[in-house]
Amino acid sequence: MKLGVNIDHIAVLREARMVADPNPLDALSIVKRAGADQITIHLREDRRHIQDIDALNIIYHSSLPVNLECALAPEIINIVCELHPHRVTLVPEKREEVTTEGGLNILGNNEQLKATIERLQNEEMEVSLFIDPTLENVEMAKELGVEWIEFHTGKYANLYAMLYGNLGNTHHTIPELELPRKELVQMIEDEISTLRTLSCDAMEMDLKVAAGHGLNYQNVKDIADIETIEELNIGQSIVARSIFTGLEQAILDMKTLLIR
Repeated sequence: MKLGVNIDHIAVLREARMVADPNPLDALSIVKRAGADQITIHLREDRRHIQDIDALNIIYHSSLPVNLECALAPEIINIVCELHPHRVTLVPEKREEVTTEGGLNILGNNEQLKATIERLQNEEMEVSLFIDPTLENVEMAKELGVEWIEFHTGKYANLYAMLYGNLGNTHHTIPELELPRKELVQMIEDEISTLRTLSCDAMEMDLKVAAGHGLNYQNVKDIADIETIEELNIGQSIVARSIFTGLEQAILDMKTLLIR
């Protein structure tokens, strides 16, 4: 299992005080030394954490592949084509959301999406779509011709948090329901089964599969054990642990959980 470390939350800490540090660029050598496989960043339209200069410096200096998450906004896509990261993951984005609340809507009128994918691929960048785990989404991703899909694991993470007392403080994308423990356990098992089945389907369609959102040290193991998921992108929980253990140890701890 490959690990992409999302370093956005280093920039979140910096932007909270509008000062010069911590600098996300300083994380690059630590992330590599700890054995991670990829750097992930999200260049949002409102620039709430990663700034243009961050993206430029990280892509230029990183010896690991950089996965840049972004919305379909033309302004952002123009910047991405100038920066030329290894991979671009197209995600939905709302200004008012705390974190990405669901997968990209790829069903329906996809003219802008098709044109964006074609433009990025013509610039020799891999393209991934951040999608909710449904067969229709996987089939549409194949039709759109991308190399990767990334399953949004928020539903799984939220169910896990509900069962075990909100471990990891995940952002809720489903209603806070009073459900019997047995029912929650079954819902979690169903979600794992869905991810396993759909990742197999995607692999048979020659799509590479990643997953992420809300994954932490408590809930990651069941997802890591799905052999047809090649990569996990995890950020908030790693950066949160690093406050107490240091970033290198936090990544090493996560890597240990990804051993299959």
